[in-house]
Order: sequence, then C-alpha cells, then structure tokens
Amino acid sequence: MSWVRIWIHAVFTTKNREPLLDKNVRLKVFRHMKENATEKKIWIDCVNGYTDHAHCLLSLSRELSLSKTMQLIKGESSHWINKNQIIQKKFEWQDDYWAAGIGENYVKNVRKYIFRQEAHHAKKKFQESWMN
Repeated sequence: MSWVRIWIHAVFTTKNREPLLDKNVRLKVFRHMKENATEKKIWIDCVNGYTDHAHCLLSLSRELSLSKTMQLIKGESSHWINKNQIIQKKFEWQDDYWAAGIGENYVKNVRKYIFRQEAHHAKKKFQESWMN
C-alpha cells in the first residue's frame, strides 16, 4: 500500500473578500470542513481563518490532485453553508486559491500560524499580510 505525505498550506477567500465569516460562522464552517474532508478521505490537519478567508494545512492523498481536493473542500462547504442557511445571503468562495508545499520541518510553524489567525489579523489586514 502506498503512503503519501505531501503537506500543503492552502488559503482561499470569500467571493469579493466579503467579511462573511464571523467567529460563530467560522467555528461551524471549519468544523464541518474537517468532518466532510474526513468522509472524503482528505486529511485536513487544521483549518482556521478570519472574516474573509480560510487557511488549511492538509496532506494530499495519493488519489486526488490538489485542484480536485480544493474543489471538494470549497465546493462542498459553500453548498453546505447555503443549504443550512449559516449566513443570511448566498455564500461563495472566490474561484482561485493560493497553495504552497510545506516541508515536514515547517508543519508545526504553519500550524501555529494558522491557529493564530485572529491575533494576526488584529494587527494586520489580510491584504497587508498577503503582500509581505
């Protein structure tokens, strides 16, 4: 049996970067993302974000490409948000995403960065941190 450990740090934003993910919404959505990913045999180590974006640390499976993995995570979560009326208006993720491979030695640092998103964005806006 094949064993694959390819770590990816992925970031994706709400459509037009609308600040639709308040703290309660984030908790529900990110919990659901992890549960749904597990059902689809996608390993999400951690997921967190801020009002207009999400960060995921995930490990690619041997069966799914990065684009298919992201499609399953983003597409299903936006469908779930709308179906369950988690927010008052139609929810969409931006089509694009950012992803980078992470070496095993950096997993702890990326995990820490993802878990500290609220504190991070209390100091810097997403646009500023993205550019730096």
